[in-house]
Amino acid sequence: MKLIIAYVQPERLNAVKQALYEREIYKLSVTNALGCGQQKGYHETYRGADIEVNLLKKVRIEIAVNDSFVEPTIEGIIAGAKTGNIGDGKIFIHSLDECIRIRTGEKGNEAIG
Repeated sequence: MKLIIAYVQPERLNAVKQALYEREIYKLSVTNALGCGQQKGYHETYRGADIEVNLLKKVRIEIAVNDSFVEPTIEGIIAGAKTGNIGDGKIFIHSLDECIRIRTGEKGNEAIG
């Protein structure tokens, strides 16, 4: 079992979801995030004051999958998020020791679904 965490551009979220749905990956969590990497932010003038904005809006996607779904999940995220520009995002993969479905008490691969 793996936990896949991806940071992508907010405007690419629908494309990522569609690419995942095509690969039969339906269960995911999405949260808003702020961050910066190579983009380094930008300067903006607001009411005459120069403001440096270095935390940019991102979307964090978390998906817990069984080992057989790791590669299709990664491929789906890349297919939906890739524009070829700096700031397309990152994917992190963590091992999951255990997963428990609260409703039924199922554990392991069966709990992930």
